[in-house]
Amino acid sequence: MSGIIAPSILSADYTNLERDVKLVEAAGAEYLHIDVMDGTFVPAISYGPNWVKQLRPETDLVLDVHLMIQNPERFVEEFADAGADIIGVHVEATPHIHRALQMIKNKGVKAEVVINPGTPVSAIEAVLDMVDQVLVMTVNPGFGGQKFLPSTLQKIEQLQTFREERGFDFDIEIDGGVNNETIKSAYDAGANVFVAGSYVYDKVDPAAKIGILKDLIK
Repeated sequence: MSGIIAPSILSADYTNLERDVKLVEAAGAEYLHIDVMDGTFVPAISYGPNWVKQLRPETDLVLDVHLMIQNPERFVEEFADAGADIIGVHVEATPHIHRALQMIKNKGVKAEVVINPGTPVSAIEAVLDMVDQVLVMTVNPGFGGQKFLPSTLQKIEQLQTFREERGFDFDIEIDGGVNNETIKSAYDAGANVFVAGSYVYDKVDPAAKIGILKDLIK
């Protein structure tokens, strides 16, 4: 199964966002990863639902919205209405993870559960049967440009085992430190969706970078 590349607009040029989105779309990216940060769950602050709403008519890419916000169930419906195709919520951000995921599914949007590097797979085992995607953070969330944490590969392998043994069909996505040196080991462990930010949007040649990554996950 070939992997999917999801460039992160967190690393794009905000003043030329439409250009940068069209660029990666033309280069063969399938998803667009949108990091939503509230300044509480993570230190940084980023986009709200209006960003998603304005991006929606500009691209045919799957809008993969990652909510790094406290109590995400407060905003799930807004992001769904704005045009998100996938909405990810952190298990660490709410005591009501089942309800948050059910709210996403009730809006007809794909539901994703997310775990930080310090959170074990066992923390999400009870909801794996209801998710479309699991996002394993391969860096600590909130900032771009961090180095991939090799210890997270074990979690990808665990999720792959669950997927095979229990007949689940969720995608396994990774986010953080994805580049030409780290993507293959994660792909071999079982990941099939790869968020790439600073490696792709490095102001040199984003299209070539996507081509390099795609060649490594065929």
